[in-house]
Amino acid sequence: MAAATHCCWLWGWFVGLLGFVSGTAAAWDLASLPCNFGDFCECDFQPDFPGLECDLAQHLAGQHLAKALVLRALKAFVHDPAPTKPLVLSLHGWTGTGKSYVSSLLAHYLFRGGLRSPHVHHFSPIIHFPHPSHIERYKKDLKSWVQGNLTACGRSLFLFDEMDKLPPGLMEVLRPFLGSSWVVYGTNYRKAIFIFISNTGGEQINQVVLEAWRSRRDREEIRLQELEPIISRAVLDNPHHGFWRSGIVEECLLDAVVPFLPLQRHHVRHCVLNELAQLGVEPRDEIVESVLDSTTFFPEDEQLFSSNGCKTVASRITFFL
Repeated sequence: MAAATHCCWLWGWFVGLLGFVSGTAAAWDLASLPCNFGDFCECDFQPDFPGLECDLAQHLAGQHLAKALVLRALKAFVHDPAPTKPLVLSLHGWTGTGKSYVSSLLAHYLFRGGLRSPHVHHFSPIIHFPHPSHIERYKKDLKSWVQGNLTACGRSLFLFDEMDKLPPGLMEVLRPFLGSSWVVYGTNYRKAIFIFISNTGGEQINQVVLEAWRSRRDREEIRLQELEPIISRAVLDNPHHGFWRSGIVEECLLDAVVPFLPLQRHHVRHCVLNELAQLGVEPRDEIVESVLDSTTFFPEDEQLFSSNGCKTVASRITFFL
């Protein structure tokens, strides 16, 4: 009888413990619980480099520099078991050249949940920072958000879109998170990735590519060393850019400035064919040529570069189906 009573007591204790654990899991979100304990947590970070390389090769037109720079930086960072700082990339170029597309691919191939992952954070100035007069509140909120999410998961991705529309000074709150210190505000942040997207520098990049074309030089011969200084200068000279007079640039906290070149007619054709393939539509020549003929190109004399890159291809196709 005593043995039976003892067994019943043990069973009741065990059931009670299970109830406590289940209740705690529901309240704390058990999936994220391990992220609060140590450096081992990878959350839903599952990099798929073969998939990323394949997608970039098939769908990103005319961007030899961006492909090489992004892949090289990502592989070196992810394969380093103990990076001394987060990976910080700044993407620059004309509208529609693939900057947002590449950032979405990174989220897709680095995190199991893609852009819907709780560890991928996308900021837009229009949505998140619409009123420049509220900058002090934005600074406080942004610092708290980044710090809190890095505490929950060190493997986090932060995307900042339209940097040329952000209130100057806001990004300064990120400086402590981007350097080579081991711990900031009690948070280990060395495995985070920060990506900043901007049109600033696009005109300067376009001019370099145009001069190369005029001198009959292949665009694949253009090197980063030709573009990086003029992009950095364009950022520092633009009072509307989020990095204007920023220590982030001046202290060289950007690991890579990634230029996106303007797209020519054959690049836009590539985008049209890709879009038709995704729609399951036969790529008839009349559809492809109609979309290309409806696209505006510049400069006025050469008609060389698409004014919107591939940004409006999907919407234009619907008019000709």
